[in-house]
Amino acid sequence: MTRSLHFSWELSGSGWATCRIWDGSTKHRDSVSYCTNALADLLKGVTGLYGSHGIQRFSFDLEPAAARWILRRRNSDVHIMIRHFPDMSTSFDAPDGNGTLVWTSTRPRTSLAHAVLMAAEKVRRTHGEDGYLQKWQLHAFPTTELETLRHLHLAADDCALQH
Repeated sequence: MTRSLHFSWELSGSGWATCRIWDGSTKHRDSVSYCTNALADLLKGVTGLYGSHGIQRFSFDLEPAAARWILRRRNSDVHIMIRHFPDMSTSFDAPDGNGTLVWTSTRPRTSLAHAVLMAAEKVRRTHGEDGYLQKWQLHAFPTTELETLRHLHLAADDCALQH
């Protein structure tokens, strides 16, 4: 089994992003709305894997549905689950099991962090911080969250990939 993980985040329209994740055998894609600060939430969720809490949760608004990501750290690996809920407005406090499992994979934390870090960096290179705000509209580019993840990833992970 390959341990690599690929992730992309592309601004696909005014207030929309296309999020893709694939692990070499399975793929998942969502169209994410700007109603939440989704890219910042993703970066904070992955950053949280470097702390004392072994589980991180965050949701993307798919209008009207929601995609909840559940990240469980297990030693140096992270079990990633994505569950869909039919309505963002009623799913916030719903148990994970109420959502439909749409994608799951277990990969090294370093692979997840690196893939998310590189995807966010590509968004910043492509659009710039001002261009990001123009396209995403409600939220500025999450510079602080990106730099925090970069710092923790480089300090804690043995990542041989180019940064």
